[in-house]
Amino acid sequence: MRVAVIGLGYVGLPLAAALSEHVETLGYDISEARIDELEGGHDRTGELSPERLAAARLRVTANADDIAGSDIFIVAVPTPLDEEKRPDLGAVLAAAQTVGARLAGGAIVVFESTVWPGVTEDICVPVLERASGLAAGVDFHVGYAPERMNPGDPEHGLDRLTKVIAGQTAEIAERLAALYGKLNGGKVFIARDIRTAEAAKVIENAQRDVNIAFINEVAQIFCSMGLSTHDVLDAARTKWNFLDFAPGLVGGHCIGVDPYYLAHRAVEIGHDPQIILAGRRTNDAMGDFIVEQIARRLEAPNGPVLVLGITFKENVSDVRNSQVPGMVAALKARGIETEVHDPHADAREVERRHGIRLLPGLEGAGPYACVLGAVAHVPYRALTAATFASLLAPGGLAVDIKNMWRDVALPDGTRRWTL
Repeated sequence: MRVAVIGLGYVGLPLAAALSEHVETLGYDISEARIDELEGGHDRTGELSPERLAAARLRVTANADDIAGSDIFIVAVPTPLDEEKRPDLGAVLAAAQTVGARLAGGAIVVFESTVWPGVTEDICVPVLERASGLAAGVDFHVGYAPERMNPGDPEHGLDRLTKVIAGQTAEIAERLAALYGKLNGGKVFIARDIRTAEAAKVIENAQRDVNIAFINEVAQIFCSMGLSTHDVLDAARTKWNFLDFAPGLVGGHCIGVDPYYLAHRAVEIGHDPQIILAGRRTNDAMGDFIVEQIARRLEAPNGPVLVLGITFKENVSDVRNSQVPGMVAALKARGIETEVHDPHADAREVERRHGIRLLPGLEGAGPYACVLGAVAHVPYRALTAATFASLLAPGGLAVDIKNMWRDVALPDGTRRWTL
């Protein structure tokens, strides 16, 4: 068996490396720079260490013709939003075109990208058929195996997650289950059909988004009441069936994106998705709410604001769909200068994407009117009272979005605000 993984990002690369331990695997990416980087033993996403990358029996290529003749093609490319927050299937359709042009009879094409129910069979299959001249369900088959990667979370890697599988036929589903089962000891769930698997994936993150939105809304309410949301949550968690979510920024390429895919299809079939979009509006507005709270407390700032963290979540390098750049822009719009630091983000990518120059380090930095803990990277969790004494100007403000410094005794005169 020969497997080709299309797209070598946060999802595709770890998957390809894991598969290469069991079957012949070729990883393909359209970016020659990405292939050069991987061949040089470096993964900028941080998902694979140089040692793990070197140990993988994986061949990588930017030449699409190399994937011809594969038995199974696995498409793991992004499904982002456009500027109007509409689903952008461009990468998936381009991948389908690339695979279709090199598809041979008997092959299986599996999509891992998050989509709304029906995309694989109604949208991707016609592209595959036109490009290949073959008939789906006769000459080749398709499947869907939604990714469940959680970047920066080694405790929930491929070897520990239950994998959802769906195939065009029961036989195809069983073949895919056998392949993916090699990675996790056979922990697979075969869904009723492809649309069911697509729907299951898209609601996983939509459900989480709605739950976080509820906590973000009550955090805003409690802020007006002078209550600490985290104190309230400590008490509420003692009930056996309380759902444990925390307030904060919601970004990235899953939770902040997937609900729009489900809502898009809902509108197409005539349903008004009120709860899903209400949650999105709440979470999208959380950055502005935090900026407003900071601005109220810095009526006459005696220095800039130091923003700690710009990635979309802790301990990863990915800045896609992070809410932090928007907060930086909102602070500047209010006349509040900022400096930004992040130990994980690529400084060149941040400047290219957002026009923000990252501080190379915190030694000798400051003093600042405010230190804003936006992302809970491990180094930021370790900050001490002495660190704040060196970073903050007299009477400065420590803003702790992620509740990192709850037990840190801040210097006298320092103000503290958290959600």
